[in-house]
Amino acid sequence: MNITWNTIAGFFAPWLITAGVLLLHIVLPARRVAGYVVDEKSGTRLTYRLNGMAVFLLSMAIFGGLGLGSIIPFNWLYTHRWEGLAGAVTLGMIGSLAVVLGKPKVKPGFIADFFLGRSKNPQYFNRRVDAKMFLYLVGATLLGLNILSFAAHHVMQHPGNASPSVILYTVLFFWFLLDYMTFERVHLYTYDLFAERVGFKLTFGCLTFYPYFYAVGLWTVAPLPSPNLSPVLLALYAAIFFLGWGFARGANMQKFYFKTQPDKSFMGVFKPAVVSDGTHSLLCSGFWGISRHVNYLGEVLMATGLTLSLGYPLVWWAWLYPLYYVLLLTTRERDDEKRCRAKYGALWEEYVQKVPKRIIPWVY
Repeated sequence: MNITWNTIAGFFAPWLITAGVLLLHIVLPARRVAGYVVDEKSGTRLTYRLNGMAVFLLSMAIFGGLGLGSIIPFNWLYTHRWEGLAGAVTLGMIGSLAVVLGKPKVKPGFIADFFLGRSKNPQYFNRRVDAKMFLYLVGATLLGLNILSFAAHHVMQHPGNASPSVILYTVLFFWFLLDYMTFERVHLYTYDLFAERVGFKLTFGCLTFYPYFYAVGLWTVAPLPSPNLSPVLLALYAAIFFLGWGFARGANMQKFYFKTQPDKSFMGVFKPAVVSDGTHSLLCSGFWGISRHVNYLGEVLMATGLTLSLGYPLVWWAWLYPLYYVLLLTTRERDDEKRCRAKYGALWEEYVQKVPKRIIPWVY
C-alpha cells in the first residue's frame, strides 16, 4: 500500500483541528456564565467559558486564508475525506477511553459505562474547558470546515455551473451552526448538559459522528452536476428548514427564558402558564403547550429541508441524516419521559393531561 504524506496529513487533520480549536478556546477571551447544572460537590451552579462564535469564525478564516494562500486547496478536506474519517474514528475511540478509564464505575460491566460515560460534567485546565461544551464546539467547527471544503469541491468540479442547491445547502447549514454559536448559553439548559454523562456516545459523537455523518448529504452529492431545481422548490425546501428552525429555536429559547426569568412572557406574547406542585413547575404554554418535545420536530424538519435542498431525493445516502434524527430523538423522548415521570411523579401525569402529544402537535 502506497502511503503518501497527504494520506498521513489527511488522517491527522481532525487531530490537528481539534488541538487548534482547544488552543483557540483556551486563549481567546470568553464570557464566564453560570449554567443550569449544579455541581454535586459544592452545591453551586457550574460556570462555563463561552467563546464558541469567536473560535468558530476564526477557524473558518484560517481555513480560508490557507486556501487563498495556496497552502492547501479549498477542497483538500474533501479529497482526503476518507483518511480524515479514519483519523476521526481513531481520535474518537481514544478520546472515549480517556474520559472513561480510571473514573468511578456507574453501572456493572464496562460496556454500559464506556458507551454512556462515568463522569457527568468534567472540566479541565482549572475549569477553563468544560468537556461537553468543548466537544460540541470542536464537532461544529470540524463540520463547518468539512461543509466548506465539500462545497468547494463541487464548485471546482463544475466551474461556471455550480449548483444553486449546493450553495443553498451550505448557507442553510451555516445558519444551523452559527445559530448554535449565537445561542451557546441557551444550550447550557438543554437535555444533554444536565442529563447525560461523558462517554463514547458524546465523545465519539462529537469528534467523529457529528462532523462527518452530518455532512453525508453533501459528501454524496458534491461530485454531481446541478439538479437545476426551480427557484420555487428551492424556496419551499428553505421554508421547511426555517419552519423547523422556528420550532427548535423557539422552544429552546422559551424554556431558557422560563428557567431564567420565570415571570416574564416569552417574546411578549407567550405567558408562562404552568402546572405546579409547589416545588416544581412545568411549562405548558407557547411552544411547550402544543407538544412535549416540539423542539425535536424542529430538528427533524431542519434535517429534511437540508436534504431536500440538495436536489437529489432518490440518493438514499443523503436521507441517512434526517433518519438518524428520527431514531435519536424518538429514543431520547422515551428516555426523557421515564426520567421526568420518576422525578415529578403525579405532577408529570398532570402535565401529560395538559399536553398530550409527544412530538408532533395534534398528531403524535
